[in-house]
Amino acid sequence: MPDILYEHPLNERIRNYLKLEQLFVQARSCLAQEIAISHAQFFSSIFSILDTLERTDTRGEAIKDLEKLEQNLLQWSCSPNIDKNALTTTLEQTKGLITLLRSKNSLWCSLKEDKFLFSVRKRFALQNAYCTFDLPSLAFWLNQPPILVQNDMDKWLSALNPVEQSLNLILKFLRQRGEFLNIQSENSFYQDNGEGLLLLRVKVDEAADYYPIISGNKYRYSVRFMEPCEEKGQHYLNQKLTFQLAKC
Repeated sequence: MPDILYEHPLNERIRNYLKLEQLFVQARSCLAQEIAISHAQFFSSIFSILDTLERTDTRGEAIKDLEKLEQNLLQWSCSPNIDKNALTTTLEQTKGLITLLRSKNSLWCSLKEDKFLFSVRKRFALQNAYCTFDLPSLAFWLNQPPILVQNDMDKWLSALNPVEQSLNLILKFLRQRGEFLNIQSENSFYQDNGEGLLLLRVKVDEAADYYPIISGNKYRYSVRFMEPCEEKGQHYLNQKLTFQLAKC
């Protein structure tokens, strides 16, 4: 049976990467939906992405991670068993993304100057204040020809493409660093040293009636399994079980 994958970052940088990754997925999922229904999720995702980029140095951190990846790729190019074509493609992609992220006139910064987005964003900052009767400009936009609405959505997401592609590449190689191993726990609890780790990935059988609560930092981490409980919402398990763990 298929597994459910749970991921947990062990520092704030990776936490922001994973958060942005999920926000991009949410925003892009709206492209295939009726925008009159999904517009709240689309704009909430876009504005959360912008908020995160403004509050953190994600761009600077991503540049550093891409530069490390570039160095690793150059070292791997000396290996006789490497796929030279795939490596060259990835290396060129990495260099291109570094250049785009370093640009002082990055496209995503222009989104802050978009008058329509600015007016909508102010309303979305207020809780439950993004109904169309509060935003006539949004109601007007939603009723434009679908091709125009789609073009605007594509334009806004395209402005964020360098950030999205950078995070996808960084997280792809980070996830490949850890191989899934079977872990047995006698009491539904597992802990270990977290030194040198950035990300934990836990797989649990889809048929299992429990889920992991993962906590930790760069020094130590723990995985404790819980199950739903009508009285308390959830409670700790205390039984022998097996799960898969990848340490990245």
